[in-house]
Amino acid sequence: MNLPNKLTIGRIITAIIILLLLIIPWYNLGINFPTFMIQGKIVVDLKYIIAGVLFILASITDCLDGYIARSRNLVTDFGKVMDAIADKVLVNGLLIVLAYDGFISVAIPVIIITRDIFVDAFKMASGKKGKVVAASYMGKAKTICMMVGMALIMFYNLPFEFIGINVAYVLIIVGTILSVASACEYYYHTKDTFSSNK
Repeated sequence: MNLPNKLTIGRIITAIIILLLLIIPWYNLGINFPTFMIQGKIVVDLKYIIAGVLFILASITDCLDGYIARSRNLVTDFGKVMDAIADKVLVNGLLIVLAYDGFISVAIPVIIITRDIFVDAFKMASGKKGKVVAASYMGKAKTICMMVGMALIMFYNLPFEFIGINVAYVLIIVGTILSVASACEYYYHTKDTFSSNK
């Protein structure tokens, strides 16, 4: 197994650890994560801080594995499949948890997951016709907004919370809008595969 694939597998493992950390009712097991009060108004749960650090590390590997694979000509079919799985587990899984815990609207993971289903369908349809559409700048911008926004949410929107600007949620909303727009863009570039009889 080459280095990019090892990084991808590591991201999947890290994503699972993050999800387990946030969804397991640790208090029922006698484990209580400490909370801290910042400036007398912001309650910070250490559990989310740990999850945020792990999320940032996982996000870094998301950039590294693709770069290394392309620059060293180590792109494999296994890597492509596992990279997509890693992204879905990390981002979509965490969005569901954040919505369940009340940090974001339930509508956001519903929109993102529905969008991913459509885009994956477009990719399969165009792939069967031998057409490959590269990731757009809009899609990359969406990923950056979502990653940074989710990280900020787990860090309780600090330091922006001190000035009353919810940068984390704004980035999540922008990322959601861009995700829908990039799906429409992807459909525009692949729609000819649906009308072709070849």
